[in-house]
Amino acid sequence: MIDFFTAPLAYSFMQRGLLAALLVGIVCAVVGVYVVLRGMAFLGDALAHTMLPGIAIGYLLNGADRGALFWWALGTALVSSFSIGAISRAARIREDTAIGIVFAAMFALGVALISTVRNSAVDLSHFLFGNILGVSEYDLWRIAVLGLIVIALIILFYKELMVVTFDPVLATTLRLPVRFFDLLLLALLAASIVVAIQTVGVALTLAILVTPPATAAFLTHRMHTMMIVAALLAVIAGVVGLYASYYFSIASGAAIVLTSTAIFVLVWAGSRLSHRTA
Repeated sequence: MIDFFTAPLAYSFMQRGLLAALLVGIVCAVVGVYVVLRGMAFLGDALAHTMLPGIAIGYLLNGADRGALFWWALGTALVSSFSIGAISRAARIREDTAIGIVFAAMFALGVALISTVRNSAVDLSHFLFGNILGVSEYDLWRIAVLGLIVIALIILFYKELMVVTFDPVLATTLRLPVRFFDLLLLALLAASIVVAIQTVGVALTLAILVTPPATAAFLTHRMHTMMIVAALLAVIAGVVGLYASYYFSIASGAAIVLTSTAIFVLVWAGSRLSHRTA
C-alpha cells in the first residue's frame, strides 16, 4: 500500500506535477467562487480561448519558450477581459454579447496565427490540452508567485469584492469603486486561467474554475468557507487525478477534471438524498 503512494513520487516530474496541481487547484478554486456566484462561467471559458493569439504571437517571436508564451497569454487575457468591459459599456450592449464578440474575434485570430506556425500541432498542443507532467521548476516558481499575488489581493479586498458580488447597488451607495473592483476581478480571473492552462489546457480550464466551487456550494453558503472547501476539493481532485493518470496511463489534465466531476456528482447525489430523508 505504501508503494502505491510512494512509487510515482520517485520521479521528479511527478513531484513537480503534484505541486503544480496543488497550487493551481487552490488558486482557481478560490477565484472560481466568484465565477460561480456571479455567473461568469461563459466569461471564464471565453477568456481561456482568447489567449490563443497571445500564445501564437509568443511562439512566433520567442519559439517554444514556455515563459514567453506564459506572459503573452496573460497579456492577451487581460486585454480581452478589459475589452469586453469597454465594449459592453461604450456600445450599451449586454455583457454576454460583448463576450461573444471578443471571444469569436480573438479565437479566430488565434487560429489564423497558429495555422501559420510550422509544427504548431506539436509545439502548442500542451497549451490546448495541458501538460502538467512537463512543468519545470521555473514554471512552478512562476505559478507560485502569480498565485500568491492573486490570493493576497483577494484577502486584501475580500470585503469589497463580497459587497460588489452580492449587492452592487449597496456597493454604489457605500461609494465603493465598483468599476475598479470589477476590473480587478477580471484581472484575477485572467491570471488564474493562464496559470491553469499549463496544467489542464485551454479545453479544460473552465472545469477547474467552476466544478470545485460548485461542489462546495452544496456544502456551505458562507463565502469564505466556500473558498476553503473548494480549495480542499480541488487539492483532492488534483492528487487523485494525477495518481490515476500515472497508474491508468491517461492524460493528467483530463484525469484531474474527471475526478473533480466525480466528486461533484457524489456530493450532489448525497445532498439530494439528505433532502429526501429530511
